[in-house]
Amino acid sequence: MEKQINKYIAVDYKLYTAENGESELVEETTKERPFQFISGFGITLEAFEKNISELAKGDTFDFTLTKEEAYGDFEQERVLDLEREMFCINGHFDHEHIFKDAIVPLQNEDGNRFYGRVMSVDENMVKMDLNHPLAGKSLNFKGTILENREATNSEIQGMINRLSGEGCGCGCGDCEGGCGGECGEHHDHDCGCGHCH
Repeated sequence: MEKQINKYIAVDYKLYTAENGESELVEETTKERPFQFISGFGITLEAFEKNISELAKGDTFDFTLTKEEAYGDFEQERVLDLEREMFCINGHFDHEHIFKDAIVPLQNEDGNRFYGRVMSVDENMVKMDLNHPLAGKSLNFKGTILENREATNSEIQGMINRLSGEGCGCGCGDCEGGCGGECGEHHDHDCGCGHCH
């Protein structure tokens, strides 16, 4: 069996949603702040990684993932009405963090972390959407491979450390400099670094 090579990949891309013949730019990185990851760690969408992993430095790409390859269908049952008191700190409602369209980190009974978007707040309830922000949409990625090489042992160890809770886990070294997105935008991989894949 062929040995799996963990690749260090950096990409500069624009992400568009493709719906009903219309496309809308939803995320963009730059050469100075690319999306960086190590393949084989499950950090990106499987179909995204498959489309770019064999490309060489300097290659360009333009591919579309179906909603099934991306984040699946929007599920109405993932829209929940939660009691307002769940969002109280020391007896006071957390107005600073809980407001319409806020992205909020949550945790279930098993300790798994995920994110929800506040849809509305009233005097008794908070309506929260737990679907991924891009659920139900096809995703069109257009960009350039900035780096694609075998990852070093220290990069792999750093990734393992981050995935075990010692950092952001996005493969960018830290969330201060190389993530390429605003912390708190899209959270498929629970690092908060802003990338959707």
